[in-house]
Amino acid sequence: MDEDRLKIQIQALVRWRNDVVCAIQDYHSWLQQTGLETPEVEVRLFDSIETVKSDRLTIAFVAEFSRGKTELINAIFFADYKRRLLPSTVGRTTMCPTELFYDSEENGAYIRLLPIETRKQDTSISDLKRDQNSWKTLALNTESPDQMAEALQEVVRAKTVSIDEAKSLGLYSDDNSDLATQSSQDTPAEIEIPVWRHALISFPHPLLKQGLVILDTPGLNALGTEPELTLNMLPAAQAVVFVLAPDTGVTKSDLDIWQYYIKNALDTESQKGVIATLNKIDTLWDEMKDEHEIEEAIQKQCRQTAEMLNIDSTNVLPVSAQKALVAKAKQDPVLLEKSRILALESLLADDIIPAKRCIVSNRIAHEVGSMINNSRNILSARLEKLRHQSQTFHGVTGRNTDVIKHLTQKTREQQIAYNNNMKYMQSSRRTIAKHSAAIMNELSLEAFDYHVTKTRKDMTESWTTGGLKKGMKVFFEGISDTMQVVARQTSEAHEVVESVYNKFHQDHGLPEMEFPQFSVEGYLKQLAALSRKAEAFRNSTVTTMTEQSFVVKKFFISLVSHTREVFFKAHHEAEVWFKEIMNPLIAQIHMHKQLLEQHLDTLCKINDTKETLAKNIELLEKQCASLELQLSQLDTLETNLHRQLGDIDDTEMALTPNAEFEEEAAEAVPAG
Repeated sequence: MDEDRLKIQIQALVRWRNDVVCAIQDYHSWLQQTGLETPEVEVRLFDSIETVKSDRLTIAFVAEFSRGKTELINAIFFADYKRRLLPSTVGRTTMCPTELFYDSEENGAYIRLLPIETRKQDTSISDLKRDQNSWKTLALNTESPDQMAEALQEVVRAKTVSIDEAKSLGLYSDDNSDLATQSSQDTPAEIEIPVWRHALISFPHPLLKQGLVILDTPGLNALGTEPELTLNMLPAAQAVVFVLAPDTGVTKSDLDIWQYYIKNALDTESQKGVIATLNKIDTLWDEMKDEHEIEEAIQKQCRQTAEMLNIDSTNVLPVSAQKALVAKAKQDPVLLEKSRILALESLLADDIIPAKRCIVSNRIAHEVGSMINNSRNILSARLEKLRHQSQTFHGVTGRNTDVIKHLTQKTREQQIAYNNNMKYMQSSRRTIAKHSAAIMNELSLEAFDYHVTKTRKDMTESWTTGGLKKGMKVFFEGISDTMQVVARQTSEAHEVVESVYNKFHQDHGLPEMEFPQFSVEGYLKQLAALSRKAEAFRNSTVTTMTEQSFVVKKFFISLVSHTREVFFKAHHEAEVWFKEIMNPLIAQIHMHKQLLEQHLDTLCKINDTKETLAKNIELLEKQCASLELQLSQLDTLETNLHRQLGDIDDTEMALTPNAEFEEEAAEAVPAG
């Protein structure tokens, strides 16, 4: 059971997603039945469902060359193939960043390879992913292990190019001449470089089909020359497994990777999602030493590693990926236990997956929870007013016409006040529209691109280290100033909206409602983090090892691409916010108007006959009963949603085998 812990937890994550989607869909059906559904609410619910369905669990593996990182991936995820699925040999293996996932939109498995020559373009990898013509695509035959293994060898292909060509690609400077094909101290004539810049591998492995994404990264040099890895890909991962060697511990290049790329990419302060592994502990299995001495040497190295990385010792795990792969392939439980791979798998299963689920839960709880609260407010307000009308009609039974006229006049006055406040509301909406136009202009990609063009021009014309740093600083200061302007405009818009909500609450007794909030605080933090990463990257020792003009060019492109994405998300969120900000109030106003008209119509007919009054009282009581039932149903729906989003006993879930998963796993592993 322990051996399958990671697989079982991923299965549990998938079942949890399905349960959450069903809970949201049940709420959607309830909205349709009660007539409370609006186009805006429908879009928000669709987005929430897509958020859950498309959610992925990304685990990144980072290491310097020859640490056994790819072998570790094979041992944890692909041992069912009983062979090395990914190329893993002595020396340098992974030459380009590789993403393994399942592409449900494609008919078959494939490997897509981005030529190294694209480094000369002013285009980020994220943008190139949208252009299939830039990639070489090879089909993968999942029925043939030999064909798959042969095709996957592409990720380790290298070629020899001239020094000038390497410099133009940003893959050589005088400080990294260790890559040269000759050992003399003179400038070499040629250098070995990877054929491919990035690889995308999609095939129907059960874990990948259930949303797992594996990012396999090359060593220090590649991390330094592909800033998108550290700016975009590593921060998007839920876990980073940092692979080290047990005999050397944390080397200088390991420490550079940790300091400049992992520590800056993840929240290492909380130590969530950061795991250091000492791989190849089998090299310490010395027959001249007893078990106690070997264990003592391993634990000493773990403690020293934890101290150097400043992380908890429980996040440093010794493993032997090679022995684990052999043990799983040969079904050797003794060797499997000795490899200690199960401890790493358990940590991934029990810490990383629940943390991922928590992130999605919080988002859905906030988004769908606010919609449920608004639905309850609408129904509760309607129920309260209908009960008040019913009590009024019970009170006028047998009364004279003067009392009824008084009630009728009072209701007409409420209608007049309502109409006057609607004029105020329309005026306020025009003010809000002005704030919207100002914010949309500040966050427009056209304005952003203009700022980028100006910054690039200034940096190019000041081609010195000081000038480049100043250009980056000015760039982020300008972007931050823009966000501060948006924050002020947002605050002013909030005040206008709040005044409208309060006026209708005070003048017409509408319930106090929560309206959607929009804040740029999160985007300001993202920009500040990008600014810090920009400075760290610019000052890193790895950056100085590469041709300066190329590094600055490619770094700036990656930086701008990420910053532009932040602005795009902020623009989209603000746009949606302005469309939805008045919806809760409008729904209440619409209901209030209907009830006023119904109440006035009933009062006008009361004098007809006593039977008419009795029928209206009966109708009101039926409406109240229907609303009470709807509120009860809504409470049940909310309870179910919170139950799905809340903590569930994972142990209980883990003890329930997933037959569909096991059957799919068997089908995914080719014969032989």
